[in-house]
Amino acid sequence: MKVFTLIVIVLVAAGSFGPTSFTASLAAGTFGFPLAPAPKPADAPTLESVLQKMDTAAANFHTAQAEFEWDNYQKVIDEVIDVETGTIYYRRTGKELEMMAVVKKAGSSIPTLKPEPKYVLFSNGVIRMYQPKLDQVTLFDLGKNHSDFESYVVLGFGGSGQDLQKAFDVTFIAPETISGIATAKLQLIPKSEKVRNTYNKIFLWIDLDRGVSVQQQFFTPQNDNRLCKYTDIQVNGKKIPDDIFKLKTTGKTQTITPHG
Repeated sequence: MKVFTLIVIVLVAAGSFGPTSFTASLAAGTFGFPLAPAPKPADAPTLESVLQKMDTAAANFHTAQAEFEWDNYQKVIDEVIDVETGTIYYRRTGKELEMMAVVKKAGSSIPTLKPEPKYVLFSNGVIRMYQPKLDQVTLFDLGKNHSDFESYVVLGFGGSGQDLQKAFDVTFIAPETISGIATAKLQLIPKSEKVRNTYNKIFLWIDLDRGVSVQQQFFTPQNDNRLCKYTDIQVNGKKIPDDIFKLKTTGKTQTITPHG
């Protein structure tokens, strides 16, 4: 038996080498092969790196769609008062970003969900909410406040990091894993007083790989909040049909425009 082989057997039997250290020693010492450097841990996300990731995603953004769950929490009774689930769609046409949320089910909790269709379309600075059971469209024309409100109507899908900083004071909170996805949690304080009257604080969880939002939480001045969770996110996938971004109203549909 060769001397080298005998030495190896003795060392392994004595426990001087585990399988990993033994292999490494063979490569580095015995055969003179250089060891591959140990992989470096991924750089910890920073506000700057997250915003840059969003800038890159925005520059290449065309469409997105996802399944959603929206939970509305009321502070005064300390519980979620309603839940809505469905599918949301986004697309960029020129400089305009459109959104259609198709609510399929609603209830006071997940176990009580039942079919309750509702459609919310944001396009050209106008929000239209169609409720088929009432056969009614509620129209909100954002007018001169279009840019203020657009910043959170389409928050986290197609918006750049630069645009985010224009509309909000942005703070990096921490890295966080959401449903197995590595994200960065950001806190947003709206710069617009009118927006703050509706939502004075927002948390946003940005997918560190794709630069889009996987979760959002909107807080009102009364400390109520709306938690929005997104799954099965598809960015720049197959073309979304134009028909998705149209309300399927009837000849008898009424349109109302709330004031104030």
